[in-house]
Amino acid sequence: MTSFGYTLMTEQSGPRELVRYAVAAERAGFDFEVSSDHYSPWLTEQGHAPYAWTVLGAVAQATERVGLMTYVTCPTLRYHPAVVAQKAATLQILAEGRFTLGLGSGENLNEHVVGAGWPAVGVRQEMLREAIEIIRELHGGELVDYRGAHFDVESARIWDLPEQPVEIGVAVSGERSIEEFGPISDHLVAVEPREDLVQAWNATEGTTTIGSGARAIGQIPICWAPTEEEGVALAHEQFRWFAGGWKVNADLPTPAGFAGASQFVRPEDVADQIPCGPDLDAIVESVRPFWEAGFTDVALVQVGDRLQERFLDEVAQPLLEKLRASSS
Repeated sequence: MTSFGYTLMTEQSGPRELVRYAVAAERAGFDFEVSSDHYSPWLTEQGHAPYAWTVLGAVAQATERVGLMTYVTCPTLRYHPAVVAQKAATLQILAEGRFTLGLGSGENLNEHVVGAGWPAVGVRQEMLREAIEIIRELHGGELVDYRGAHFDVESARIWDLPEQPVEIGVAVSGERSIEEFGPISDHLVAVEPREDLVQAWNATEGTTTIGSGARAIGQIPICWAPTEEEGVALAHEQFRWFAGGWKVNADLPTPAGFAGASQFVRPEDVADQIPCGPDLDAIVESVRPFWEAGFTDVALVQVGDRLQERFLDEVAQPLLEKLRASSS
């Protein structure tokens, strides 16, 4: 059966609100919760970007059952991988084994802030591979010295290690990235319901089969609202950046850049990509391609902050019932 998650979207809500939503999402019956890890919002209208790791630490203490995950952290520019290894180990202890470390090669929007430039995609993937190697070594509990093409680690050790090792999910986009990262990660992460990704993962030597230990974890935005008109207006205001696709989204450096790139995106363009309004069956149909493609987990993003509480209190439970009935 497919597991359904709730997204703690740091770009559109403040830290106290996110913790409150996390508790409400667990109460509503979500199986897991994922958090974005941003330094800036995509658009100024979203207006938030609290530190994801502090939020997740608070969420780990405020919840009891749901799985937790970064979706996703870039461990190469803004963070040194040795620091990510320490953060992930600590969070796993606080979460008592419920945490999964989701990693990816990042977006310029978040990583350029440390003044290290924005490498080409091939270099970013080389850096990500080294970062995963470092994190794995440090999570082994020994003293680590590492000399790589991109990172050095000198006499580092993680002193507080969880009893349950931190599993790693990696964002992939095609066969090449699966061949590169599948054998050194535990789970597949993707934002498109592509069956070919699941098939390529399962066919790659050294990977654990999805559904038999490995998870395929997807994510989809929805914009529940009392009326379709309100939903479309909210989705356009908050999520028109989404229309550019991830190849564009990875390279733009600022919210102003996203505003410029999305200035000609119409409300109907957003509505073509995101289900908007009160029709829960329409939302179910938008999620269906993920489980039909073989994804084991799907995290929902409820667009916008102002309807979050109403969504969680009134809509989430009946929506989850419909999703589970359709995916079983």
